[in-house]
Amino acid sequence: MVQRYVMSIDQGTTSTRCILFDAQGRLVSVVQREHQQHFPRPGWVEHDASEIWRNLGRIVPQALAQAGASAQQVVGLGIANQRETTVLWDRHTGAPVSRAVVWQDTRTDALTEQLARTAGAERVRHLSGLPLATYFSAPKIRWLLDRTPGLRERAERGDVLFGTMESWLIWNLTGGPDGGVHVTDVTNASRTMLMNLRTLSWDDELLAFFDVPRRMLPEIRSSTEVYGTTTTVVPGIRIAAALGDQQAALFGQTCFAPGEAKCTYGTGSFLLLNTGGTPVPSTHGLLTTVGFQIGDEPAVYALEGSIAVTGSLVQWFRDGLELIGSAPEIETLARTVEDNGGCYIVPAFSGLFAPHWHSEARGVIAGLTSYITKGHLARAVLEATGWQTREVVDAMNADSGLRLSTLKVDGGMTADNLLMQFVADVLDVPVVRPMVAETVSLGAAYAAGLSVGYWPDLEGLRRNWHRAAQWLPSMDPARRESEYAHWQHAVELTFGWTRPLGKPSGPGTDLVEMILDDHRRIEQLFRDLRNAESDRGQARAELSALLVAHDTATERVVRPSVADGRDEGAGFAGALLSLLENESTGGEEFDKALEELEAVVSTHIRAEERLLLNGLRRTLSASDRASLGRAFAAQRQRQLEFGCGSVSHVRELVAPHG
Repeated sequence: MVQRYVMSIDQGTTSTRCILFDAQGRLVSVVQREHQQHFPRPGWVEHDASEIWRNLGRIVPQALAQAGASAQQVVGLGIANQRETTVLWDRHTGAPVSRAVVWQDTRTDALTEQLARTAGAERVRHLSGLPLATYFSAPKIRWLLDRTPGLRERAERGDVLFGTMESWLIWNLTGGPDGGVHVTDVTNASRTMLMNLRTLSWDDELLAFFDVPRRMLPEIRSSTEVYGTTTTVVPGIRIAAALGDQQAALFGQTCFAPGEAKCTYGTGSFLLLNTGGTPVPSTHGLLTTVGFQIGDEPAVYALEGSIAVTGSLVQWFRDGLELIGSAPEIETLARTVEDNGGCYIVPAFSGLFAPHWHSEARGVIAGLTSYITKGHLARAVLEATGWQTREVVDAMNADSGLRLSTLKVDGGMTADNLLMQFVADVLDVPVVRPMVAETVSLGAAYAAGLSVGYWPDLEGLRRNWHRAAQWLPSMDPARRESEYAHWQHAVELTFGWTRPLGKPSGPGTDLVEMILDDHRRIEQLFRDLRNAESDRGQARAELSALLVAHDTATERVVRPSVADGRDEGAGFAGALLSLLENESTGGEEFDKALEELEAVVSTHIRAEERLLLNGLRRTLSASDRASLGRAFAAQRQRQLEFGCGSVSHVRELVAPHG
């Protein structure tokens, strides 16, 4: 009997790989080729899409030869790809109009800030599930259209096409200028900021907001269906699946049910939680995205948390501090001590990602004493990845209402047993690593094989998944929560490092800093209220008073100075009243009221920091901020002395809006 295989293309940020898998999900052959990284200006990151296409033409025949297989033995091809990276090319010649703008590229920072101040900006996240950020494709497309002479007109005529990497490869594999199929799948489309997350189609409102012509966009298809057949490289292979790389890893880890999650630990880390058939809006700094869609079935959604620095922190420890000679040595060094000695490293090298999203944050080493050795530092480096994972998982649990029971892991850092044990300890759930480490490629292969009937159903794929290692939690709960509190305090120390300091007249009077201090205190009070061992009654009273005093001072002092008189107070007053009217400070009703209030307040804080505070920094001098800061402090103090935040006072706030 002739052996049949599924082919997987993993088009990543640094290389492209072709892997063949057999019916048991075992890796049969693998060929990889790197491509050049281009950094023409600070913050710019580019790839040559033509180079990536040429590399694909080399590695596919080599992978077949390595397996001793022919194209006729390949039942289907699945593609996983770096997401958001933007390629524009000429429909008639197939030539890219420029290098691809990579997902890491930040050239659209000013454009994104401008768009954030544009009417309709608040609708972007509601429609797409994504915050306005340089990370995603839409601002990159807009930037290229605005900066390249004649390009917009060509795009409006349909002469220029857009795609992320899977679209570019599928178009070329199916003929290019000679009948190439111009498609994308729902997972990649969900990362453009142009797709409506609920209708799974390009959204007219988003297209108008970003000023992107519809004619240049690919057709959105499911993740598992036959898009076409290859006519070049190795003709005759059905292209049967496409997924963004992190969604492919979710599929490869067989996280098919709500509540199942995976985390890929690499240079950075990506944690995805399957939330089922309904998109879950995040109020805790996560991204709402499509997990996958199988043929005509309803889409499955996910929450995603991205951590900027995990494996790269180990690289810094090796190359920057030169305390180890190779990455694996960090585990050996960390095992020379029993704990971190009270030392915490928060690696905010270029800001903090989920769930904080503080671009101005910078890294700190906290808790240093003369007792600390390089062994303690090594342990703190590894523990930073564990604590950052805990923050994302806590946010996912809060957003989804689900409770993580097991975390499936993959990526290079999972070879570190000490780290994986620490992740299990701080999450208080088992952590498991699969037998096949190439979960991104395996996910694309699984999706393609499912599409063409190579595997019968999802249960068949689950049977292929085998555990290679497992770590069970063993940390004392009291120690876990105590150390987590220290970590959270260390994180707070990173905020605000790159803001212009100015010279405010008098200590502690800068308005922006005062508002941020209130925000951090409010967040800490919410953490106290979630902790059953804290004095919840005291925390609730302080939170209520601070929320009302802060909001009143903001409305009366700050917003008039920036010509923004919106009344935001009633937005949380109703939820606050529900919390205050609970006679107890525990139980299901209290927890539900607390969750609702935290969701409203978190959304308000993030909007205030992104829009109001950025506006204050741009438009006010240091002396003006100091003057307003004194007025803000005086107004807030008057409210606190008045006894704001009591049940009766909050009822009065709610009544006019009832």
